[in-house]
Amino acid sequence: MNKSQRWHHPGGKLRELGAETLTDAELLSILIAPGIPGKPAEKIAEEILQKFGGFKGMANQPLEKLLDIKGIADVKIIRIAAAFEIARRVIRGELK
Repeated sequence: MNKSQRWHHPGGKLRELGAETLTDAELLSILIAPGIPGKPAEKIAEEILQKFGGFKGMANQPLEKLLDIKGIADVKIIRIAAAFEIARRVIRGELK
């Protein structure tokens, strides 16, 4: 069994194969896991990315708009907002 077949969730894939191997939906699903009954986090992530046109579209929207998507609540929105702020600081070279 190769490493990519060993893991059935994005977190394991990231650990074994590296973050660069994950799709945008897989990366986002790690932040919003575990999902809701009948709808895994990766499916919710795909819907979010489609609705906003990707990460860039998400970054340019008030994150409260994510509340319209079933399976996203305050804690998950806070995680997403933190991830975007980390990315902004890295881009600006402001991490201390």
